[in-house]
Amino acid sequence: MKILDRYILRHFIQNFLFGLFTFVIIFIIVDLFENLDRFIDRNVGALMVAKYYLFYIPDILKLIIPVGMLLASLFTISRFVNYSELTAFKSAGISVYRYLMPIMVFGIFITLFSLYFNGWIVPEANRLKFNFERLYLGRNTVPNVIQNIFIKDTPNRIIYIELYDKISKRCQNVSIEIFDPDTLKILRKRYDIKEMQWNSQKNEWFLNNITYRIFNNLASENLQYINTGFLTSFAEIKNIDVNPEILNKKQLKPEELKLDEFKTYVEKLERSGQPAFKENVDYYSAIAFPFANLVTIIFGVAISSNKRNASAALHFGISMIVSFLYLGFMKIVQVFGYNGDLPPILAAWLGNLIFLGISVINFMVTNK
Repeated sequence: MKILDRYILRHFIQNFLFGLFTFVIIFIIVDLFENLDRFIDRNVGALMVAKYYLFYIPDILKLIIPVGMLLASLFTISRFVNYSELTAFKSAGISVYRYLMPIMVFGIFITLFSLYFNGWIVPEANRLKFNFERLYLGRNTVPNVIQNIFIKDTPNRIIYIELYDKISKRCQNVSIEIFDPDTLKILRKRYDIKEMQWNSQKNEWFLNNITYRIFNNLASENLQYINTGFLTSFAEIKNIDVNPEILNKKQLKPEELKLDEFKTYVEKLERSGQPAFKENVDYYSAIAFPFANLVTIIFGVAISSNKRNASAALHFGISMIVSFLYLGFMKIVQVFGYNGDLPPILAAWLGNLIFLGISVINFMVTNK
């Protein structure tokens, strides 16, 4: 790495870290004032409050990393402009694309890191945060008993669970309906199970009071009663996609699902025939959002490269305004995706594409 690259990166990274630290502190202070009465009412000590915000910081970083990149671009390039260093670069035959290169390389690294960070680290931290809120703040509570669960685990098989107790890991009044694989309209077989108890040693369901029906084309049925048995004893249903882990995840918020878990969740929704516009938009948005880092770098360089003697306060204000416009536009476009008016992948990426177009045009105009 050349001396010039190290020099540019040092200033950029310093400004980037300063921006992250500043915005994290602002977020925490605002949230603390909002929840202070709740902490006091529920006698949550200072150490527990600190633990809560330790869980909250990853979610804050997910949101503000692009803002930090924008702020670092504005601060770094404007410093080069104000101290005539940019003029010196150009006099030495160094083009704007050359001094932008180390910043973009760093941006690519942060973008790839954000994909992993946002997709796996943040959901895990959110689980801890939501569990804290459920336990100490009485928010985002999850009942121990789930009612009326519908699962379509294969195209021709529907599972209905009237009640699931996650403490005892017991299902009550379970119905498994198997339809004709060709028409998907004619009910061929049905299992009615009074109770399913999870056996932790064998990792399978133990069934009690099973009624097995076979429907034929003559409007009659064959009926069989079975007292007890393990699920694996029934060849047709032994591979149902139901276990305590899956049932517990049905209670989780999308923010608590890791990216691969979220993808599996969306696929199961689609297999069950349910509309998954919102879930698909949220999934693709989780992939698209980290690329805002690269967009904001170009946007920041384009704005600051021709602004002399601009104050830090002005750049901070620009960062906030642009961030609110970007996030607001993303939310508006996502609504169209949720309603099915836009393809989910387009709804997730449209904000990046439009702001990238604006940034590139502005960059080309200011650096002719």
